[in-house]
Amino acid sequence: MRIMAGKGNANRRMGAFWERQAAEYLEQKGYQILERNFCSYFGEIDIIARQGDYLVFVEVKYRREGSPVHALESIDSGKQRRICKTAAYYCLRCGWPEDTPCRFDILGIQGGAFAHIEDAFPYV
Repeated sequence: MRIMAGKGNANRRMGAFWERQAAEYLEQKGYQILERNFCSYFGEIDIIARQGDYLVFVEVKYRREGSPVHALESIDSGKQRRICKTAAYYCLRCGWPEDTPCRFDILGIQGGAFAHIEDAFPYV
């Protein structure tokens, strides 16, 4: 019996590729990558990094060139809440002090072009 690779596998491979590219992009900007694909009951955070004093939680979104919705527009309020809950869990689990300055960034990749929004949304 021949098993066909599903579209989901291809999408996961594509996502993993662009998340690696995003991590390299952030490292070139001076970020120190602490975690990739951190998961909790609440959700997943693609990249957790340090930039100066900030602990930065980064959501990476890729869209093909010509996609009707830009990568940066695809983070709705529900996704933001899940990221924030996961970030709070990460800080608690890893022993980060409550007064650690945190930030939520979005790194959109549209057809290979990077758009990075620092402090894209507040903690919700």
